[in-house]
Amino acid sequence: MARSRSISGSGVWKYLNPAYYLRRPRRLALLFFLFVSVSMVVWDRMNLAREHEVEVIKLTEEVLRLEQMLEELRGVGDGKTLMTHKDVPEDPVDIERRQKVKEAMIHAWSSYEKYAWGKDELQFPYDCKSASTVVEIIFFFLSYCQPRTKDGTDSFGGLGATMIDSLDTLYIMGLDEQFQKARAWVATSLDFDKDYDASMFETTIRVVGGLLSTYDLSGDKIFLEKAKDIADRLLPAWNTPTGIPYNIINLRSGSAHNPSWAAGVSPKSFHLDPCLDWNQGDSILADSGTEQLEFIALSQRTGDPKYQQKVEKVITELNKNFPADGLLPIYINPDNANPSYSTITFGAMGDSFYEYLLKVWVQGNKTSEVKLYREMWEKSMKGLLSLIKKSTPSSFTYIQEKNGNSYNDKMDELACFAPGMLALGASGYGPDEEKRFLTLAEELAWTCYNFYQSTPTKLAGENYYFSAGQDMSVGTSWNILRPETVESLFYLWRLTGNKTYQEWGWNIFQAFEKNSRIESGYVGLKDVNTGAKDNKMQSFFLAETLKYLYLLFSPSSVISLDEWVFNTEAHPLKIVARNNDQRKPTITLRQRRFGGEIK
Repeated sequence: MARSRSISGSGVWKYLNPAYYLRRPRRLALLFFLFVSVSMVVWDRMNLAREHEVEVIKLTEEVLRLEQMLEELRGVGDGKTLMTHKDVPEDPVDIERRQKVKEAMIHAWSSYEKYAWGKDELQFPYDCKSASTVVEIIFFFLSYCQPRTKDGTDSFGGLGATMIDSLDTLYIMGLDEQFQKARAWVATSLDFDKDYDASMFETTIRVVGGLLSTYDLSGDKIFLEKAKDIADRLLPAWNTPTGIPYNIINLRSGSAHNPSWAAGVSPKSFHLDPCLDWNQGDSILADSGTEQLEFIALSQRTGDPKYQQKVEKVITELNKNFPADGLLPIYINPDNANPSYSTITFGAMGDSFYEYLLKVWVQGNKTSEVKLYREMWEKSMKGLLSLIKKSTPSSFTYIQEKNGNSYNDKMDELACFAPGMLALGASGYGPDEEKRFLTLAEELAWTCYNFYQSTPTKLAGENYYFSAGQDMSVGTSWNILRPETVESLFYLWRLTGNKTYQEWGWNIFQAFEKNSRIESGYVGLKDVNTGAKDNKMQSFFLAETLKYLYLLFSPSSVISLDEWVFNTEAHPLKIVARNNDQRKPTITLRQRRFGGEIK
């Protein structure tokens, strides 16, 4: 029996033994012939498949070209659509990069969920090794280097800033499990009844904007209800003689005021200064002119006009004495609407005022109802042109700051939102001006990209100075994970189709991964020259930086610029027709999903 099984096994396996064929050349030749024949058939089939794929791509491109021509013919006058490049079959590189950004979001969110759930921001034990001087070592030892655990910090009064800032990013990326858990926290734990003096600006762009955006994406009314709750608590800030709001308000009592330092002094980054003196000062231009998108949207969603009336009165008041060049100083007196003697800038405390003039026009379907916003914005762009200068020897285009008749060759990284704004607004001009402003946008984007490329870490500092013959040099050397440059790269890629902007964005993402990613999240840098790390994961990194990077590698149909407008915290709001605009039907807010991700 055993022998019989052995012979049988030998009969089966002998054909797999090479020696069998070496002793039988005819069978070897037959086997070789069969192998070659099968290979040729497979190769022929693969060639046919490739040729078919090429033909399909050509036909798809032709269809898309014809669709674009049709849109161009339809896009006449105020109602024309943005000339975004059309989606083509997805590049596998884009898919891979988008996934990498999504993984970064999962890493950041998981760290927040584990260590700082419900808090405003995730904060880490300070890395004492990052101190580079004796003074820093002493300071950081006293301030940060005591034994501490990873924890959350309530930088915005305990409003769950990172939670709310991240909601729409989670939704767009199709991270359903994380989104549902955050939604449950909003429904059961988010409470705005706090005896806390909140920044009206930060609360609007992060909390009101984040909640409204998530409502527009999901259709879940809990987000609209929460947005109305916090907005109602902010409304008393507009109770001034001119309607120009105070910038600080107590969420429980409704008592509002301005910080004393906002009175003709040098700009500071408001949310980075923990030691402000809360006495009365001027209102800040950006803080007072960056609520229009959110409050107009809230009136549209609720049917209550009071929110829109409050914020539009600000623009009406400012327009009464709006300068011919459209440039306003960063401090405005809320009692008489007069500007104080202070800096004119497209950087800190000026930036988003100009951004919202354009975006309210976009939000209002670019009709006569919002014509004033476009007119004011175009005036401001004439003023911006007067601040444009080129460096030597490399001819980097940059935006100066101005104080009185004096110019300062300084540009904030915050001002790197401007290329995206210019690209978005260029389509509202005639052909010559459109080309002029789009070219300017591209030149400024190159400068902003070089803010990153010019440092050892390939991450940008907070601001840059330009000197004759020396181009640019870092001023304030920290990097706090800001989004403005990748925001502009997103707009330029969407509006031009130039994949160079995707490459630049990918390089910036890789620099964040290399320098800012740690085991438990992401942190900024204290110094972009040395790579010394700070100890906080800013909420806008999840709300803006990662969202814009994700969209940079997504099809243009994902959050289409013809259907959505982004607030200054990168929260997309659906463009909805105003009541007296009959040219465009009201859009259903809930979005379709394919494969778990927004389309």
